[in-house]
Amino acid sequence: MAMASSQMHWLVLIVSIISAIGVGHARSVIRSTPNVKRLNLSENDLVPPGVHEYAAVGLTGGTFMGASAKINVWNPTVVSPEVSFSQIWLEAGPPESLNTVEAGWLKDGYQSTGCYDLNCKGFVPQKDTRFTPGRPLAPVSTYNGQQYDITMAIKKDPVTGDWWLHIENEKVGHWPKDLFTHLKEGPASAVHWGGEIVNTEPGHRHTSTQMGSGHFPSEGFGNASYFRGLKFIDDKFNERDPENLKMVVTKPKCYDLLLNVDRPEEVGVNFYYGGPGLSPQCQK
Repeated sequence: MAMASSQMHWLVLIVSIISAIGVGHARSVIRSTPNVKRLNLSENDLVPPGVHEYAAVGLTGGTFMGASAKINVWNPTVVSPEVSFSQIWLEAGPPESLNTVEAGWLKDGYQSTGCYDLNCKGFVPQKDTRFTPGRPLAPVSTYNGQQYDITMAIKKDPVTGDWWLHIENEKVGHWPKDLFTHLKEGPASAVHWGGEIVNTEPGHRHTSTQMGSGHFPSEGFGNASYFRGLKFIDDKFNERDPENLKMVVTKPKCYDLLLNVDRPEEVGVNFYYGGPGLSPQCQK
């Protein structure tokens, strides 16, 4: 029987390059596994085999030079060896050679992982920043209590073509363009914001790994996790509010999403997302 991890895992910044997503203990990580389909992560040896479930929004079929949002920070319960993500990701290329750049936070149930933090080839950290990969994200939000969020952005430099990670308006580091194929000279063709979990179906039932705060979006501010102030950067390098977002909610009885519950004129384009996983309404 899989047990929920009792060890306190920090939260992490996640960054991946060239068709990869990585995992790490709750701290800032950089991960890389070449030639892995972004939406078929069971092929990635850094993530356990299982069903990947999403509560996210996105834009596809465009030309995107970056994206950003304020991401509410929580400490969800995660069943070992699963993982729970809250992130922004941009992608380009066909499935067999997909490139992705991702940033956000995660909590996992691992005792160890593959390549993470500054041990991975590729990401170039900026000196003298408050947000060095490998450090914990703290404090975290509490149910019916104080809320904390972090502003994260990924932006392509219009001169060098490198992809830069910004946190709270600070440059944290960059991925040199030569790491990529499809994201080297060109823009991303899709951008997504939201939550993701890995479900290994312990005991032949749905996992109890939580997404976001572990509560459904209908509970609103202070209880459910949120993204606010969603922005993307167009091919003219203008920052814009996304419109006509496509929702991807793979199992709404387990994890759901509600778009623009709060007034966009006050907090920008926004959504609440997440859920508890296993419950009377979420068995499989």
